[in-house]
Amino acid sequence: MPIAPSAKSCFLYIILLFAPALVPAQPSIHKDSIVIPVSVHPDNPKCFLFRGKPMVFLTATEHYGSVMNRPFRFERYLADAAGKGIAYTRLFLLFRELQSAQNPYSTCKPESPDYISPFLRTGPGKALDGELKYDLNQWNPEFFSRLQQFLDLAAHYGIVVELTLLSNMYEPLVWELNPLHAANNISGTEKIEWPDFITARHPKLFDIQKRYVRKIVEFTKRYDNVFYEICNEPGGNLQNNSSNAQPPEVNQWQMQLAAIIRDAEKDMPYKHLIAGQEAYNDAPAQQPCDSSFAGMPFDIVNIHPLPNAAYRGRTYHMGDFMSKQLRLRAIRDYCLDTYHEAKPLNFDEDNVASAYKDYEAWTIDRKRAWVTLLSGAHYDIIDFSITNYAETGTDSSQKYLRTWFKHLSAYMHTVDIVKARPLAGWLREKPAHTLEAVFAVAGKDYNIYLADERELTDNNAGQPIHGNIGFDLPAGLYQLRCYAPETGLYSPAITISGAKNLQYGVPGFRGDLVIRITRLNE
Repeated sequence: MPIAPSAKSCFLYIILLFAPALVPAQPSIHKDSIVIPVSVHPDNPKCFLFRGKPMVFLTATEHYGSVMNRPFRFERYLADAAGKGIAYTRLFLLFRELQSAQNPYSTCKPESPDYISPFLRTGPGKALDGELKYDLNQWNPEFFSRLQQFLDLAAHYGIVVELTLLSNMYEPLVWELNPLHAANNISGTEKIEWPDFITARHPKLFDIQKRYVRKIVEFTKRYDNVFYEICNEPGGNLQNNSSNAQPPEVNQWQMQLAAIIRDAEKDMPYKHLIAGQEAYNDAPAQQPCDSSFAGMPFDIVNIHPLPNAAYRGRTYHMGDFMSKQLRLRAIRDYCLDTYHEAKPLNFDEDNVASAYKDYEAWTIDRKRAWVTLLSGAHYDIIDFSITNYAETGTDSSQKYLRTWFKHLSAYMHTVDIVKARPLAGWLREKPAHTLEAVFAVAGKDYNIYLADERELTDNNAGQPIHGNIGFDLPAGLYQLRCYAPETGLYSPAITISGAKNLQYGVPGFRGDLVIRITRLNE
């Protein structure tokens, strides 16, 4: 049954969308109060509950160095995020990275004099970065003061913070920056090769890791707006070297640290969430997630959507590192295939295009974010436009990426994320060259996201999309509107009646479009 759109429905009419605050700005940070931290929602394990309200994680975050990088004015960053309804950010507490040809300068690559570690620099002697060596038996007051200020302000704004405790070291030069490297401290840690950092092989090193994890948890457990990630991108069989730890050994190390977190919170009636992923295999490269969803002590499954993610024997190529690949179908299918698992799936770092600070790359980020959220998962990209002295990004990133994420946040506030579910296969017909993601409360509210899935290497990518969608609706009256993710504007509504074999002529669009069908009260 065709639905003929009026001429007006082809024009995106200007409607101002107000994004309500994600949560009341009432942080639970008093030492003697009972802390009820952000949790998995009891009525839907794919979303979160924070301060009495359901929540989806969505962010375009700075590169995790807000606290460790002394010149970074995080109050500006947090205020801008809050103003855009972005209520999630990620924070590295120890790991310090290096700039490379593919990995641009960012806040987690501070200059050596500006790096603030949890451990105090005392000397005697100089570390490999030319600054004083660390005493791993002394905590750094500046670090913990800055961490407290950051978490206090984030709590005030209702921003949830993922605290990443440790990380893969990746290569010798990165390991040489770490305070726990034997040449960088006066505390007698073992001389090791960098892959061993994420193992329990070396007693002195592992004891310091455990003491550090306990300190961070005891310091931050009074906050309701934090959760813990044990390790960023843990890997086994690194360098394809059989003498290096294999994934099961790295996973055992993670589980021992998870036990430290739980022990540090043993007297708390409500525990903070633990996020993580099982160790990937470096060669041949594969990132499984089966044990992450079932078996390992993670409340949230963190995955970085890259090539060779695997689930139940299927491999998903979700885009090469810093490649400007779109790969929307793999993103959607991975979310849908794992949706039945009773843990949230969080893409807590999408870096497939983030090195490119331009309209094309930000459009890729926007599409991947919409597909992820409307497939029942959570999304974080690194916004490399945010750096020291530019804590709210650039004029261009404000105009495009950060405003687009504001639109997406506002839109998700209008969806019943507790009751909504992805509907795979619901759309019987769609325009050529599009990928669909349908997120719906069946019979009440259908959110149909259509994106041009052509890669930038396709000469026709970005050309206008035309065509129809076909679907069935239960009996009743509905309003149908179009929504533009790029502008945040709705079209005027038309009224349709539920029936089988409905067809709607989609207004021509570029990039992406949402068609929303909502049941009217009769």
